[in-house]
Amino acid sequence: MRIRRMPCRPIVLSGPSGGGKSTILSRAMKEYPESFAFSVSHTTRQPREGETHGTHYYFTDKIDMEEMIRRGEFIEYATFGGNTYGTSKKAVEEVEKTGKICVLDIELQGVRNIKQSHLDARYILIRAPSIKLLEERLRARGTETEETLQKRLKHAEEDLIEVEKNPHLFDKVIINDDLERAYNEFIDTIRDDLEKTAKI
Repeated sequence: MRIRRMPCRPIVLSGPSGGGKSTILSRAMKEYPESFAFSVSHTTRQPREGETHGTHYYFTDKIDMEEMIRRGEFIEYATFGGNTYGTSKKAVEEVEKTGKICVLDIELQGVRNIKQSHLDARYILIRAPSIKLLEERLRARGTETEETLQKRLKHAEEDLIEVEKNPHLFDKVIINDDLERAYNEFIDTIRDDLEKTAKI
């Protein structure tokens, strides 16, 4: 007889671009390949170089996205930088069926929306120690125009103010001043669910 295990809690991961969130998540998924499954979001933005439909995002036109929103197909959706992003209920359900940890990479606006949904998630924020350092990291990437860089920095500052005003928004805030330490802190936060997936 197969014993029914408690499902792993989804991780709602948030943080500004350049904070190290993607680096930490990519390393975790590489080191624990059987433990995680990414909830692929829908977006109306254009693919960046190297991004593929269905892997990084479901690239969707605005009319289709609006129709999905109207039908109530998203747990959350948010508009940022002129583009809409959304997490579909179906994407999360498909991951939960596998017994793996469902990872949702979400903007702060979306985090607030998920908090009001049925989803019993673990909320983790990963951010740079300062806006100045965030700016240095974004400039070093060389992928932003000055306009998009300033938009990202303004957005990051607004998010930081909101997090400080609402300290209970996240279960864990990881300040990425040292990547190795920040990574270990992330793993320690989700260790109980990692142990569950190791027994699949």
